[in-house]
Amino acid sequence: MTPEEYTEAVLRMVERIPSGRVMTYGAIADALADESGRNSARRVGTIMARHGGGVPWHRVVGAGGRLPPGHENEARRRLTAEGVPFRGDKVAPTAIN
Repeated sequence: MTPEEYTEAVLRMVERIPSGRVMTYGAIADALADESGRNSARRVGTIMARHGGGVPWHRVVGAGGRLPPGHENEARRRLTAEGVPFRGDKVAPTAIN
């Protein structure tokens, strides 16, 4: 899988995250590891930062439910509107796929 194909695979996966649920950067990397030969949560984060504006980016969180850096307020607003539960400033574990 080329880097461009991997980027597209990440974005397709993010598009399939249902409303009211989230996935971590690491879970996306893990889900694509066999097919892509890559397994880097950091790479998924870079892809989301550069290309994620057209997909539901707010449904991708860091380990432990941390909201996307620099976009915490907007992500929380969108996730709350979708019914995602929070524990303090992080997404509740029950909402993470």
